[in-house]
Amino acid sequence: MELKDKLSILADAAKYDASCASSGADKRNSLGGKGVGSTEGMGICHSYTPDGRCVSLLKILLTNACIYDCLYCINRSSSNVRRARFSTDEVVRLTLGFYKRNYIEGLFLSSGIIKSPDYTMECLVDVVRTLREVHHFRGYIHLKTIPNADERLLATAGLYADRVSVNVELPKAESLDRLAPRKDMREIRRAMGQMRARIDEANAEKSAPRFAQAGQSTQMIVGADGADDQAILGTSVNLYGAYRLKRVYYSAFSPIPDSSAFLPLKPAPLIRENRLYQADWLLRFYGFGLDEIVAGGDAGMLNLDIDPKLAWALKHRERFPLDVNRATREELLRVPGLGVRNVDRIISSRRIRQLRLDDLARLKVPLRKVRPFVVLPDHRPTRLIDQVDLLGLIKPVKAQQLTLSFA
Repeated sequence: MELKDKLSILADAAKYDASCASSGADKRNSLGGKGVGSTEGMGICHSYTPDGRCVSLLKILLTNACIYDCLYCINRSSSNVRRARFSTDEVVRLTLGFYKRNYIEGLFLSSGIIKSPDYTMECLVDVVRTLREVHHFRGYIHLKTIPNADERLLATAGLYADRVSVNVELPKAESLDRLAPRKDMREIRRAMGQMRARIDEANAEKSAPRFAQAGQSTQMIVGADGADDQAILGTSVNLYGAYRLKRVYYSAFSPIPDSSAFLPLKPAPLIRENRLYQADWLLRFYGFGLDEIVAGGDAGMLNLDIDPKLAWALKHRERFPLDVNRATREELLRVPGLGVRNVDRIISSRRIRQLRLDDLARLKVPLRKVRPFVVLPDHRPTRLIDQVDLLGLIKPVKAQQLTLSFA
């Protein structure tokens, strides 16, 4: 099989893995004449597909052949798909070639399970070792690790990769047992724990070799089982706390050919995936608790019509409006439309003088969304927060398609 055909098959097979991160790497370059590539400047340059997935790295599988038969996976052993496998040399040539043509800034490498977890992990490590030691590749590498593999192989992977990840796949252990019988949630979490321990050790000792300095991440499939948003986010909270993950990625389930009767017939809505990302952000950077976020929706599910912060604010109108010039940072972070950067700029600016509505506009604050929830010297939303149709006043007017007329 020609290399271009392998690339077509294995790049397409990799698109189902959403845990493609490229931030947090240490700064490296090849300005001294040694090596190829860098992670400096603004970091990895991202491209996005129409549904918001990151495709900036060369994102491929080593092979889409797999001895596992996970029911939700297009590459499962019983799936009738065309199979392919890269050699170490082919992945290395593709990575270096695309990098030198300025097509990519790094590599995201995963794989189906070949023969055994240990054998697969050895093959993956061989690729990244060759890139780093033989070709002195200084670009970004994200390596998907195999949880059942020998601990020494996992440890070696972290020496060469900027970020490592182990997919938890599903939020509930019982769902994993039913849909992926050869995977074990305990083994997945054990691998995460090993990675965390080595990352912590490397960070604590300056003399220790660098180890996955961009941390570790994971992915959960949304909508393949009956887990509600509260269960999904609850699992994320646990993973962040127990293993200090950099990111949990959410991937909306899509039906696959010849799928099992255990799987839904319809895909999970992409907007649900988007709302989970927004909720995840509130948990990590905005000081929201899980119960607060879920309370903005209904029966354990997030409101799909509006973002979770706005949903919370509409159910807690008694907390608004807030005085922008006096409110604490924590209070301002709960105002719909105000992001972390906006809030930090507001706090910095109001030390100099009182802020007015025009000042918020200059800070790129979305005034339509913010107005009902704040008080300023030239703006007092008298009873606006109490209006029944407040949501209609906040939501942007949908743009209408213009038509061309020829006189």
